[in-house]
Amino acid sequence: MATFFLMIIYLAFISLGLPDSLLGTAWPIMQSDYDAPLETAGVIFMIIAGSTIVSSLISGKVLARYGTGKITLVSCILTAGALFGFALSPSLIWLILCAIPLGIGGGAVDSGLNNYVAAHYKAHHMSWLHCFWGVGATLGPMIMAPFITGQEAWRQGYMTVAGIQFGLVIVLFVTLPLWKRAPQGGSASSQEASIGAAAETAEGEIALSQPKKPLQVKGVKLALATFLFYCAVEATMGLWGSSFLVNVKDMTAAAAAQWVSLFYAGITIGRFITGFITFKLTNRMLIRVGQMMTLAGAVLMILPLPTSFALAGFMIVGLGLAPIFPCMLHETPERFGKKHAGSIMGFQMAFAYTGSTFMPPLLGFIAAYATIGIFPSYIVICALAMLLFSERLNGMMKKRQELKQSHPNTVAS
Repeated sequence: MATFFLMIIYLAFISLGLPDSLLGTAWPIMQSDYDAPLETAGVIFMIIAGSTIVSSLISGKVLARYGTGKITLVSCILTAGALFGFALSPSLIWLILCAIPLGIGGGAVDSGLNNYVAAHYKAHHMSWLHCFWGVGATLGPMIMAPFITGQEAWRQGYMTVAGIQFGLVIVLFVTLPLWKRAPQGGSASSQEASIGAAAETAEGEIALSQPKKPLQVKGVKLALATFLFYCAVEATMGLWGSSFLVNVKDMTAAAAAQWVSLFYAGITIGRFITGFITFKLTNRMLIRVGQMMTLAGAVLMILPLPTSFALAGFMIVGLGLAPIFPCMLHETPERFGKKHAGSIMGFQMAFAYTGSTFMPPLLGFIAAYATIGIFPSYIVICALAMLLFSERLNGMMKKRQELKQSHPNTVAS
């Protein structure tokens, strides 16, 4: 039963990643069909991301009332319907309206399934879960690519992905009664579960007896900035990468879509490999290596070299981004202590969504008054900012560790 439900959850996360890369891939053709300004894609993307934030913030209460199975089913219906709406949209207004349920559905699925895996499965499954999101994000441009060679053919691509989502809706509907029968607590013994629950209760009581001020913990603001610029790089690459390759590198829309797909493939493959490398390297080392690779790939795109070097840069940026997000999340309790970890985790996710929501549209607005050729420079700036904030945080953590070793009774916070 546990394996069966894990397969459904992985399938749902693939479907969650599918729509994320469609807009950026199809926009060079959609822009022409709608006769819209370049920056309009940024507005639509911002509405989707903003709706995701709202959905994520209210998901806790909704999940507690209706359960993960029902919320996942309804969310996938919203997502499939929104994609179907994109395919049939007669104007930009309809695209904007359909962007709202697309974001709401995606945010609810993301929050619900992450919580479900945390409650029912061992911790290592969470890493693989986000790898399967990358599978969906990689397949999105691959599905769209054959359809964007002609006028308005992109609609067939959206229709195809909507059909896949409706297929998942059928699977979720059929298996809905089985969600309540899923094994509780993964494979942990009842004794381990009791001990864990007791420890969590005691820790919670201690935490409640003291005022929580997680933002005052040293280093938190640096971590928040790192999350913001990480998502700025990832989301901007996905949204504007295709437009850059089409308008600056003179590639066809179909070929550009395939290279954007390879960018997401880099993230997916990198996260799969990272799961094994964590046995040999620390999270901090993986974060640093990933950020250096990201910056190197971005620099490769900005240099006046043949197009093949820019394409290699896409793959290198994807591989570099792969370990950063999951490793930063995993480092949270180690960096800031278990007492504040829950609250700080929430702030980190909020800043991550903020980076995804506002940073890609910002490039769109700048490019509208300049040129999309500034795309690689923008990526370099964001990647460099991410690296600098992260290294400053590492320096602060190193000093705190040295202080704790020299003064064992001192607690740095």
